[in-house]
Amino acid sequence: MSPRLILIGNYVSPYVRKVLACLELKGLDYEIDPITPFIGDDRFTELSPLRRIPVLIDGDLVLNDSSVICQYLEDRSAQPSLYPADIAERAKARWIEEYCDTHLAGALIGKLFYQKAIRRHFFQEEADEALVTHACAVEIPATLDYLERWAPADGYLFGPLSIADISIASYFRTASFVRYAIDADRWPRTAALVARVLSLPSLQKLAKLEDAVLRVPFAQHRDALAAAGAPLTVDTMATLTPRKGVPRFA
Repeated sequence: MSPRLILIGNYVSPYVRKVLACLELKGLDYEIDPITPFIGDDRFTELSPLRRIPVLIDGDLVLNDSSVICQYLEDRSAQPSLYPADIAERAKARWIEEYCDTHLAGALIGKLFYQKAIRRHFFQEEADEALVTHACAVEIPATLDYLERWAPADGYLFGPLSIADISIASYFRTASFVRYAIDADRWPRTAALVARVLSLPSLQKLAKLEDAVLRVPFAQHRDALAAAGAPLTVDTMATLTPRKGVPRFA
């Protein structure tokens, strides 16, 4: 029997959600150590030299970066496929994933979620409201204008559900934790696409676990997740003292 997959990373992270969605959709057995990169101990640093999440452990194999991990899971378990079969469409899907992981993440996560959630709750610092305002008024609308050109009137971007759809929905799900919602009148196709993806049973399962920890102090996360039925690892790499660093995940 193959060893059980271990995922290191918090349910609230959009990068971790991408990997969790792939695991759930493919029906793969896994355990999770739901830490944030800010509270990982020295063992976490050894596994993730950039101190980013997610990290996937498959036996002796350790993988970093959500895109690398998702492609590995696709190669490891081909069905259901989460990448288009056509090579041109597959390349487009990978581009959308990359756009979300970098540019969309910079606006939604780096300049909105980090300011309003991480700075306040982990470091007891006030948000840079000017940065948040600019992100909401300029940067996020620009990303939505771009995504709206790709979003279909119904269904998914490239036929069946793909990593592109999962990526877009993952970032806006995390943004919703700080009360950001897509204006459906201005960007109707993108808003509908995100809603379709997040309504899938696998994403709804993850949402229940995310909701279980949203307003819970981090020291109590494992207990809350255990009560909600999360497949937790026996051990954790969490510490109780957050370390400042580059506010990026992976």
